[in-house]
Amino acid sequence: MLVSETEGITLQATVPAGLDRKEAEIYLRLDPARLPRHIAIIMDGNGRWARKRHLPRVAGHRAGVTSVRYVVECASRIGIPSLTLYAFSEENWKRRPRTEVDFLMKLLSRYLRQEVPTLHKNNVRLQYIGRLHELPDFVQEKMEWARQETSRNTGMVLTLALNYSARSEIADAFQSMLKAAVNNGGIQHLMIDEETISKHLYTSHLPDPDLVIRTSGEMRLSNFLLWQLAYAEIYVTPTLWPEFRGVHLLEGIAEYQTRERRYGGLNEAQSARGLRS
Repeated sequence: MLVSETEGITLQATVPAGLDRKEAEIYLRLDPARLPRHIAIIMDGNGRWARKRHLPRVAGHRAGVTSVRYVVECASRIGIPSLTLYAFSEENWKRRPRTEVDFLMKLLSRYLRQEVPTLHKNNVRLQYIGRLHELPDFVQEKMEWARQETSRNTGMVLTLALNYSARSEIADAFQSMLKAAVNNGGIQHLMIDEETISKHLYTSHLPDPDLVIRTSGEMRLSNFLLWQLAYAEIYVTPTLWPEFRGVHLLEGIAEYQTRERRYGGLNEAQSARGLRS
């Protein structure tokens, strides 16, 4: 229990166990009833972090794994239901050196093996999205092992986007709809609407993200969850991913809570003015 004073009024708020002092200070500014149900993060800046330190790019990827641990723990401690991390894009296969891709696959396998105890401690359930069947067999085996190991956890759902492309996801969704229609009387019975498309996406088990965070200051979505982010609030931080910690996550949530989400409508003041005019 921490105490804060605002305009002479003493307020008491319960801070979740495990937050450090800086994290707790930001958490006290949040409204726990308005936390995002689903946060998606585009983890960017590993290469720049390494370059600034005259280190090889792989050093940045190693450092980025530590950031994943901090962010997952912070998100689970404050009660975020779903967290999705953009870990490896489909384009990475084509645009990164083979040696770097091989390193990333081994790093992913090592992460899954080492982090399962931490996921258990935080009651986190692990899932994946992407064209997973194209990943190396040894990675797929480790992924399935980690998924099964955490399948009985009942807390936050951590989704890793691996070999992921939003455009491929949408294409796969339409292929899935066509296949379902063929098996259900023929494509003449196929009805396509937003709800049907959403049911055939990789993320059909998740709510759409409320907040998407992009690190390293880049102002683009990079082919990530293009359908699902239609109404998400976007928060861009100049912080490079290897330097990103729980306090940065909480800063993003604090900014999110200052936004007014209208979903194409008007706010109350605008609606009142419209009625009077």
